[in-house]
Amino acid sequence: MRLTVLGCAGSFPGPESACSAYLVEADGFRLLLDFGSGSLSALQRYAGLHAVDAILLSHLHCDHILDAVSYVVVRRYAPEGAYPPIPVYAPSGAPDRLAAAYGQDDVAVSDVYQFYSLQPGTFPIGPFTVTVDRVNHPVETYGVRLEHAGRVLCYSSDTAPCDALLRLAHGADVFLCEASYLDGVDNPPDLHLTGREAGETATKAEVGRLLLTHLVTAWGSEAQTTDAAASTYAGPLEVVRPGSRYEI
Repeated sequence: MRLTVLGCAGSFPGPESACSAYLVEADGFRLLLDFGSGSLSALQRYAGLHAVDAILLSHLHCDHILDAVSYVVVRRYAPEGAYPPIPVYAPSGAPDRLAAAYGQDDVAVSDVYQFYSLQPGTFPIGPFTVTVDRVNHPVETYGVRLEHAGRVLCYSSDTAPCDALLRLAHGADVFLCEASYLDGVDNPPDLHLTGREAGETATKAEVGRLLLTHLVTAWGSEAQTTDAAASTYAGPLEVVRPGSRYEI
């Protein structure tokens, strides 16, 4: 598997990054995990406008889905003709949410997207074995475990600490984990992880490598977050960047 970071900013685009979007490739198949604000630009820069075979939206907060709205235009009005519907795996409210953002009823996006409602369990997407489970976030949100050829990538999505995340991440070769909050401040409960909590989860789950994402540049500190994660996780870790690629 190969992971390409298209966007990694938390909550809103940062000065150097779009919001959450991660392209995972195997056997010529490309799965896009989340499609956050600004990431359509990065898709063209690091892969290609039509370089997606399926999309998985972990939850329906704007910073994880909004460029799926812009992508309607890309696929419907291509000069060479409309593209066939692309599979989208997402929480059950996704068709209405994307249609409302686009500005019309559900019919307006059903020609572009073939929706499949997520629920906890394991299923195939292309060459990947995908396991999702509900994690600790205010809306219906799924952490994701991808397996292919004996390798495992886990994506936390947005979550506070929870047992489901530990199960999804257990033994993963790479753990792509959010770390939105700074340690040592009064953070809202049941919403996001701190660097320390991301490191603790990685240690408990015995992952091979920790990749920190979803930092909020405007009011965060990459150095503090990295140090906090390193205080609870002894393995290799780094903060991801747009355009970063990882062979798994």
